[in-house]
This record gives sequence, C-alpha cells and structure tokens, in this order.
Amino acid sequence: MYKTFALASALVVNSFIAFAQTYSIKDYGAVADGKTLATAAIQKAIDACHRAGGGTVEVPAGTYVVGTISLKSNVELHLGSGAVLRGSARLADYQTYTVPEYGQNHYGILYTAGAENVTLSGEGTIDGNNPAFYDFTQAKKIDTAATRYTRQRGNYRKVVDGGIGDGPVVPKDRPRQLVIFSQCKHVRVSNVSLLNSPFWTLHFADCDAVSVTGIRLWSGLLVPNADGIDVTSCTNVLIDGCDIRSGDDALAIVGYDHHFEIAGFTGQRHVSENIIVSNCNLQSYSSGIRIGFLDQNTVRNVTVSNCNITNSTRGINISLRDEGSLENLSFNNIRIETKLRTGDWWGNGEPIHISAIRGKDHVKLGQIKNVRFNDITCVGENGMLVYGTEESVIKDVTFNNVTFDLVDSKLNNVAGGNVDLRGNSDPKVGLFARDIPGLLAEHVDGLRIQNFTLNWVNPHAAFLTNGIEVNHFNNLLISNFRGTGAPTSPKAHPVVLTDGTGAALPDAARGMVQRTGVR
Repeated sequence: MYKTFALASALVVNSFIAFAQTYSIKDYGAVADGKTLATAAIQKAIDACHRAGGGTVEVPAGTYVVGTISLKSNVELHLGSGAVLRGSARLADYQTYTVPEYGQNHYGILYTAGAENVTLSGEGTIDGNNPAFYDFTQAKKIDTAATRYTRQRGNYRKVVDGGIGDGPVVPKDRPRQLVIFSQCKHVRVSNVSLLNSPFWTLHFADCDAVSVTGIRLWSGLLVPNADGIDVTSCTNVLIDGCDIRSGDDALAIVGYDHHFEIAGFTGQRHVSENIIVSNCNLQSYSSGIRIGFLDQNTVRNVTVSNCNITNSTRGINISLRDEGSLENLSFNNIRIETKLRTGDWWGNGEPIHISAIRGKDHVKLGQIKNVRFNDITCVGENGMLVYGTEESVIKDVTFNNVTFDLVDSKLNNVAGGNVDLRGNSDPKVGLFARDIPGLLAEHVDGLRIQNFTLNWVNPHAAFLTNGIEVNHFNNLLISNFRGTGAPTSPKAHPVVLTDGTGAALPDAARGMVQRTGVR
C-alpha cells in the first residue's frame, strides 16, 4: 500500500514538473556581461516556455542588455536576486510601432499584448537606463505663454539656488513605456525593482484581474513623463505594498473612450473600475495619485487606504477635462506632504486637488461625484482645491477628520499665490494668480466638511486669505471646523460663503462666517 501511494505521489509531482518547467535564459544563449545584446535569447526562452504549455523563464544573476521582449500566456518571467535587465542605449534595439497622431515610436523593455496568466516576479531589476535618453545637465523650460497670468509672470518657477533646480531634465528620442501589458487577463507583478524608466514605467492598458505587490519603482524624480504605475481602462486591480518614486504621477488611473490598435490588437477603451490601492509609499514631482484627465471615459469604484504621499508637488489629484465621470472614490488614512517646485511640473503644492473644467471642445463634459476623504493628515505649501464649473458642478464630496498644516515656502516669491488648472481650454483660468485660502471650493453641490482642522504654520505671504471659502454652492455642511483666516491678512475670515443655498453650519460661532448672496 505504501509503495502504491509513493508511486502515485511521484507521478503527480512528475506531472506537475513536466507542466511547470523552468527555462534558464542562459540555456538559450543570454550572456550576462553588461554588453552583449540578449534580447533574442530571452525571447527564445519565453517562446519555448509558451509552446510547452507554460512555466517559468528564469533570469539568473548578472546584467543583460536588452531591447524589447514580449511575454506570452502562462509564462512567468522570474528575475533572480542580482539579475538586471538593462535597457540598451541604442533606440534601434527596441521594437517600433506607429500611432497615426504621434508617428513612429518604440516600445520599452517588456511589451505584452493579448496574453492571459502572465507574471513578472522576483528580487531582480529592470533598469530603463534613462541617462542614455536625457540630458541631466539641462532643465526643461516652462512655456512663458502658460505663465503670463501667474503672479510672477516671467519669473514663475525660476530656479533660485542655481543649477537645474527641481528639473525636469531635457528628454531626447527615447523608448516609451518600460513595461506594458495591453489587453491581458490575470496579470501579476510582484517584488521586482523597476528603475530609471525613460517614459511611463508600468502601464496596464485594457486589462482585467491585475495584481501589483511589493515592487520598488524608482523612475527618477527629475525625469519628466516617467510615471510610476498607469492604469488605463482596466478592471479589478489591486496595488499593494509598493514604493513608488517618480518624476511624473506616481499612480495614474484613467479611462479612454476611443478605439485603439497596438501591434495588431484592436479594442475599445472602456471604464476603469474596481481598483484598490493600499499600503504604498508614493513620491512624485507631479501628483502622488492622479485620477482622470483628458481623453478619458469613466473611472469608478476606487479605494485608496493606508498610504503615504510625501515629497510631492500635488498629493491627490482628481481632474476631469473630458467626457465620462469620476465617481465613487474613497481615500482613507492617508498622510500627504506637498511642496512648491521650480521648473515645468504640473501642480502647485496642493495636498488635495479636485477640478472639473473643460479641456476639449465639442464634447459633453462629464462630472465628478461621490468622493470621500476620511482620516487625512496634510502638510502643504498651497491650499486645497475643489474647483467645479457651471457646466460641471462637483457633487457629494466629503472631508471627514482632516488635519491640514498650511506651511510657509521658500519658493513663495517664484511660485506661490497661484491656482493650476492646466489642461483646460481657457488659458486665463489655466495657471493664474489668486489669493489662497486653506480650502477653496467653487461650484459644488453636497459638499460636507466635518471635523476639519486648519493650522497656519509660520505664514508670511500677503496672498494668504480665508480659512474655508465656498462659492456657488448648494447643500453645504461645515461642522466642527477648527481654524481661522490667515494671520497675515486682517480682512481674512475663518469661513466665507458666496452665492449659495442650503448652508448648514451648526456650531459656527458668531463672527466666524461671512456670507454674501447666501439663501
């Protein structure tokens, strides 16, 4: 009986091994000398694994120079400890593709389309080698046409301490997304390091059932366009326990509304929904988290919890400029620290930014609705913003148990006292001078501010103004607000309300609220 059981067990184990084989890239000719191009050898190992029904492609320790490789269904690419896939410095080593409106481009290191059950794992590294594709001695100049309505005009975001300041550095011709999964199902990325990307780092496009856990993603804080993780038109996504430090948005979640074709795969961009982000540390010289923007469809059912957003230019950025809606968004137990910057970055020190303003003609502008902020602690060098418009009123936003320290900035003279709504159609209200309250809300319906604490920390700027300012509103609740107007402004009030109906301030002290045109 024992022999029969042992034989049966051995058959099961052997069958499993036969199905889930391991393929070392060295067996297919990959050389780990940091010089020899290993693209073809690695692709041969992946193709062999796929033809056999699936398994693991193993990348042993060493540095392998690569162009573009592609995963296939049922294949796991495992980067062993000490293994590095380093991007070639030659643009010709990367696979080309053409998009009508942009012309010819090049994929990055890993491009996978139309696959199921694919995994990128291990303790190794994919290095995009961005020093080969940027001039790190020069800062990209901000367009002076965009700064003409700012408080500083031609001196806006001027470098004050010499050198290139906060960048961004100047790009050359470069590969695009470092790692992209397009129209894939059941995708897992775990533990790997993704470093020095020359463009977006990790992009999921039109995918379902995505898991990203425990990765280190450092694209370089001075590098423009080098987003961390981009989720476009994806469903059922989990991002957990990641350390992301990127020049552009650390995490971007959007949905597109047009047909697309990439490398023969044609589909319809659609809603992004059912997305969970938790336990992450995020840094960005743009936004820590961005939801929505241009060329988008609906994004809904997003939950973000237990995250730190530090050393960033914007914290949480919810921006609508196009069709579709941004709805059912929840942010819980988050620490946010934001700064003003020199150089051509978007955002202007806001810990929380919500805006809905036209950015494209001839479309029906969408709407932002049902957004919740709970247990948020902020330190920032600019005020919070909830900026709707008459054609797209922002609905049902709640701030509950929020503490905000609005601190002085050494860059106030070159960047302070402005609102940044760029990506919109009208440059006069794109990037423009404005006095800064602790929280400014425009064109809102159902705004609730409960248990909100505002502290002015060492304020000096004359452009600082009221504690909370709400204009053009319906159904407003402000309860248990602890704060004042800016100490630098004798005319500032704790709360200023203009042009609205249905304002409830149950515990407001006499003289705390200035009302104009409120019914």
